[in-house]
Amino acid sequence: MTVVTLGALAALFVPFGGRGTDAANGDGSQGSSAPGGHDRDHERVDLARRITDFTRDTVAHSDYLPPLRAQRRTAAEAVGLFLDGRRAEAGRRLDDIDFGIRTYTDTATGRRFAEISDRAAEGRRGWGRVYIDLSATSRWSVQVPHPVADSGSEQLGIGVLRARRGGVLVMAGAHRNADEKGRADVAHRRDTVFDAVCDELAARRFPGLQVHGFADSTEPDYDVIASLGSADKGLPTARRAATALRHEGFAVCRAWARRCALEGRGNVQGREAEDQGVPFLHMEFSRTVRDDAARVRRASAAMAAALPS
Repeated sequence: MTVVTLGALAALFVPFGGRGTDAANGDGSQGSSAPGGHDRDHERVDLARRITDFTRDTVAHSDYLPPLRAQRRTAAEAVGLFLDGRRAEAGRRLDDIDFGIRTYTDTATGRRFAEISDRAAEGRRGWGRVYIDLSATSRWSVQVPHPVADSGSEQLGIGVLRARRGGVLVMAGAHRNADEKGRADVAHRRDTVFDAVCDELAARRFPGLQVHGFADSTEPDYDVIASLGSADKGLPTARRAATALRHEGFAVCRAWARRCALEGRGNVQGREAEDQGVPFLHMEFSRTVRDDAARVRRASAAMAAALPS
């Protein structure tokens, strides 16, 4: 049996996007994607910086245009095709919605990642991005539904993705309040690209880990609120995560053992995971934790170590 230590996992990434000189801009101006989704090369970038820049420069200011049902289905099917190794076909499907595929080598880990993102209107449609670790068979997902609104939550997503092989990062592309009708709040809507992709991953029986943030005053005695949302299949994983976090010095409110705020019972990705019978973890982190790079690093490593093999 392979033993993965938290120290080894934590050493794999630099939190909060170190400013490497060869990093790509978050607006997608670097990197390459040829017609049909074929990447022409594998540019070296600091993946954390790329995602951090995307969050700051695009997500924070993006409008939101609700996708049509066919567009949501196309995005999800293309991700599925990519995971099946049918990458050229995935690229052709993505062409239909003006999305593309780029491949990058992360300078911090030396691993290759695919980025699926909007080529034409990233700051106007706000449909988000998907990152796929190409160093191992994809087995699990980490989801960031509220970047900017839950400040620093994307750093937890980046950290988990880097700390364990075989992950898929699904990230929303607009502030949850970008649409006055609430349609950009992807954790509570079934009619988004984010949810369609998460559904595709749940149908493939990928355990899902969704990261959020809460104000310190919401649960002043706790650093983390760990819950299963509306699901119950992830209890062993949730217990492992809570134990690993406690060993790292975090005070964890365990929603399956006591009443906690923000238990995520209305989370639609959790409901889909429950329907599919796959584990789902809803993890909330205090602002104090999210503002501390060292604590983000330790929390990410702890969660990554707890995920099912």
